[in-house]
This record gives sequence, C-alpha cells and structure tokens, in this order.
Amino acid sequence: MADGDPSALDDPVALARTLVRIDSVTPDKGEAIDQVAAWLGELGAHLWHIEEAGARVPNLIARLGRGGPRLAFAGHTDVVPPGDPGLWSHPPFSGAIADGKLFGRGACDMKGGLACAIAAAARAEIPGEVWFYVTGDEEGPARHGTAAIVRWLAAHGLGFDGCIVAEPTSGAAVGDTLKVGRRGSLNARLTVTGSQGHTAFPHQADNPVHRLAAIVHELATAPLDAGTARFEPSTLQVSSFDVGNPATNVIPAQARAALNLRFNTEHTAASLEGWLGAVAERHAPGRARVEIVDVSDAFLADAPAFQRCVADAVATTLARSPQASTSGGTSDARFLKDLGPVVELGTVGHSLHRIDEWVGLAELAELTRVFTAVIESFREPA
Repeated sequence: MADGDPSALDDPVALARTLVRIDSVTPDKGEAIDQVAAWLGELGAHLWHIEEAGARVPNLIARLGRGGPRLAFAGHTDVVPPGDPGLWSHPPFSGAIADGKLFGRGACDMKGGLACAIAAAARAEIPGEVWFYVTGDEEGPARHGTAAIVRWLAAHGLGFDGCIVAEPTSGAAVGDTLKVGRRGSLNARLTVTGSQGHTAFPHQADNPVHRLAAIVHELATAPLDAGTARFEPSTLQVSSFDVGNPATNVIPAQARAALNLRFNTEHTAASLEGWLGAVAERHAPGRARVEIVDVSDAFLADAPAFQRCVADAVATTLARSPQASTSGGTSDARFLKDLGPVVELGTVGHSLHRIDEWVGLAELAELTRVFTAVIESFREPA
C-alpha cells in the first residue's frame, strides 16, 4: 500500500489516499475494486467478483468470519468526473494532504467512507460475519452495480441482519445524521410536437415551444404535497429545455424538456406519470409525449433495532445523538433494503461532486471508531 506500511490496513487515511489516487471515473474499470479486494483478501476474506454478462461493470462481495449475525458495509469505488483539473488547488487524483484534509475526487463521495469500513474490519474483534458489497457503478446508470449484487445475493439465498451504506450522509459532524430512508427519484423526457412554420405567420403553424412552456410552468409551480412526518415535500426540477432551432424566423416542429422529480411516499411512479401526462395533455392535446427514463421509489426502512445499534455506537464513541433523516438524493440503499435492515452513515457531505473535493482526516478517524464499535457490538436484531 502506498505511503505507509503495506500491512497497515487499520489506517483509514492511508487506505483512502490510495483509493483517491486511482482514477475510477464511473464506471470503475476495475483497478479500485481490485485494490479493495486485495486489502480484504489480506484480512482473510472470502471474495466473489460479480460482473453480469455484457455489462463490463466490476462488483465485489467479500465475507470476513464464518457463522453468526451478518453485518454488511456497502459502498462504491466509482466517482464522478473531476471537471477541469486546472480549477483544482491540488490535482484531482493526487491524494494531496493539506490543512488536515485529504483532497481528491472521491475523497468525500465515498472512498473515504469505504476506507473507514475496511479499517474498522481490520481493527475489530468480529463476533459473527462482516460482509462488504462494493460496486464500480453507483454514480452512473447503476443498473449492473449494487442491483447486480442484490440479484446475486438473492439467487444464493443470502441476506444480512444489518447493512450500513457508507455514503457521506452526516451534516455538520460525523454521526449527527442517520439516513433511514430516501425520497424517490423519477427522470422523464417530455416532447411536444407542433407544426413548423414562419414566425411572421404564426396562424399557419403550431408553436410547440409555447405549449411546452405552459406545461413546464404548471408542473414547476404546482405543489405536489406538503411533505409528511418523515419526508420533505416532493419537488420537480426542469433540468433541460431544448428546441435545437438555429433560425430566428422559424417556428420549430418539436420542443423537448427533461424533468427530475424527488418524491416522498405520498406518490408512486405510476401516479406521477399519470400527473405528468394529464398536465401535458391539457396544454398540448394529442401532441405531447411523456417518457419515463428511470425511476426509484421512495422508501422508509423499518429497522428500529438496527438503527438503535448504530446510534448507540455513535453515542458511545463520539458522544453524539444522530437524527433520523430521509433528506437528500437517492442511494444504493434503495436496492439493499429488500434484503435486510439498512441505514446510511458516513463522513460529512460538505464537498461531494465539487471542485477541490475533500474529507477531513479527523472525520476518517471518527467514522472508523464508530464502524469498529458497530462491528464489535453487533448482534442479530430481535
């Protein structure tokens, strides 16, 4: 391992720094996954490399220990593109350390959290089994990442008694927030077809831009709900509005928009699709088409015993009381929830996807202590 004793697998900073130095822009081509596999193999883990036919997405399942309650850690090694490297204070894959911070793409999201889980497994006395589910495809389409891991586990009759997704979910300090569910996410394309014509003779044409603008205005301004006791209000954002018309004197034939909805348990994909279609039809009868690109439903994890176990570990090690939350975007917990109790806990999400992404060295130390405490205290929830 770079920058230290190759056997120092209990050092989260050294592990995170090594991972950050690997360019694994989504999907991970395999180098970062292989590095994780090498470390877990050195700890004595049994390894399974999972890659679905034709997908070319590397995934790793690892098991430490044999028999007893199954505790799992889930994470991803792929990262979003760094953008213009010239805008970074330190090269995005240098793993630079300065001012108590580790800089680099993925330091915060989420190679730091994954490093903490590995370091904790190296430190802990494991009472049962500790599993790792690591994918190289979370920041991308995610169709053959953790979803593939879950399909493999289900096919082999394997679940878990508790799983921590080590995403950077903390707010101001490590352990102050425990994600116990997530809003759903729906991406849709909206296309309105009109009749092309000359802008000087609008009565001889049908302008789809005007119709699409009216549709988008209603969708963006109509409140979907007021939120629930556990979820924020649902929201819709227009992420793209395209006509592709280079001429100023031509009414175009088509106009398109891309929509993203973040929704709570008051809605389903089917109900939202129906709402989008009804609004579109009202403003562009017979001329609008709604296409659902991808969707993941909202969920709330009903796992009080496991949530209490993790919260107790935070309280014991850091003297903090995590607040249950369902805010933010979506995560791979949406796949894992079907196999057992899941929570999300990681470093502070201060810089994910930003220029000069970083994680605090103190954050890595604190999260490793929490994960170690969870491993050593974990018993199968009643």
